[in-house]
Amino acid sequence: MDLSPPPTPPSKVPRDSKERRFKDFGTPCEWVEDYHPGSYHPVHLGDVFHNGQYKVIRKLGDGSFSTVWLARDTRNNRYVAIKILISDLSGSIHESQVLRQLMHDAPDEAKHITQLLDEFEHHGPNGIHKCLIFEPMGPSVNSMKSFLTLAFLHENGITHGDFQPGNILFALSNIDSKPEEELRQKDVEAQSISPPIERKDGKQDKWAPRYLCVAQPIVYPNDYARGVTIKLSDMGGAFSLEHPLTKPITPSGLRSPEFVLTGAVNNTWDIWSFGCLVFELITGQPFFCVPWFGSEADTDDNHLLYFNLILGALPDNLYKHWTRSSLYFTPERELYNCNIGGVPDGEEPLMLDEPSMEVMFDQAAPDLQEEEASQVKVLVRRILQYDPARRLSAAELLRDPWFADEVGSDSPSLMVR
Repeated sequence: MDLSPPPTPPSKVPRDSKERRFKDFGTPCEWVEDYHPGSYHPVHLGDVFHNGQYKVIRKLGDGSFSTVWLARDTRNNRYVAIKILISDLSGSIHESQVLRQLMHDAPDEAKHITQLLDEFEHHGPNGIHKCLIFEPMGPSVNSMKSFLTLAFLHENGITHGDFQPGNILFALSNIDSKPEEELRQKDVEAQSISPPIERKDGKQDKWAPRYLCVAQPIVYPNDYARGVTIKLSDMGGAFSLEHPLTKPITPSGLRSPEFVLTGAVNNTWDIWSFGCLVFELITGQPFFCVPWFGSEADTDDNHLLYFNLILGALPDNLYKHWTRSSLYFTPERELYNCNIGGVPDGEEPLMLDEPSMEVMFDQAAPDLQEEEASQVKVLVRRILQYDPARRLSAAELLRDPWFADEVGSDSPSLMVR
């Protein structure tokens, strides 16, 4: 057996299976190949951070740019959530800047966003990682009431940039009184921890953890019976229009047509995402399902075809930016092919009969009375306008008859009833 240390992995994910370092395993966690210089920090249950102040006891979640862990703050005798950013973002203080700005400008309203408690840097085998300490939160919630917090952000010149159900969370009450044993991540037998991670070459890897943990959001049913608070989380994609992000992180299916075609960012970015989410949260089906087609160009083409088929033809000012439109439309803008990437040699064009938004909504058969279903379809149409100037603002949305009735008269409290 070769006992020499393994070479440092490249600071990018492998292009194919031959470049992969690790054997496959079936536990649903983040991709183990993402543990390399510039990316995730390897974390194990029981690890301590910030000179021993924070002890990790449970994994709460993971995303493209961070992992999130429940930890015991031994100095202040409380539980906290540690968000450990990938090291490529170690020089970025963007998220904490946004949070501190909101706390300074509107402290009363900012309490409806997850609270930043501390921040520090941690040195690891994959680089220097920015660590943000937040109040711990419960599971995500599908609620229209989260839009009240979104309206607050817009009033303060901030666009969330990643408005989706996974970032709408229940606040927790009295969690600090729970014993650590009750909150600690369960063992392998509970299938919340993966089997040991093994390299293909049998060597010991120092860039990845020895095992991975399945995300386990904290759930206490009694806490959600009545009068609990909803908060908007993950401000890592937030930006002001004066300083927009160069690469927003909104999921593909929630991106606006002007961004897909031109990269344009405006103050209706979140509004478009919200319109898609209204449809999804009520019908239980994603509005635009945009899988990866092997290239950004093909993936965007698929998305743009959905715009045309479901919402109607793109206006001229947007269509002119679609450089590959001739693969699908005639010069007269008649659709002749839906095969992504064009018609393969020797084959016939592919045509799809995709229903409109209204037909899709009715086919999903949500549990609504006919009048309310009509209100929702009208609202979605009012939101998903191709012209950003015609989209409803957050304040206008809150005055919509259906939305106002859904939120209720006590809406400023953001309380769930």
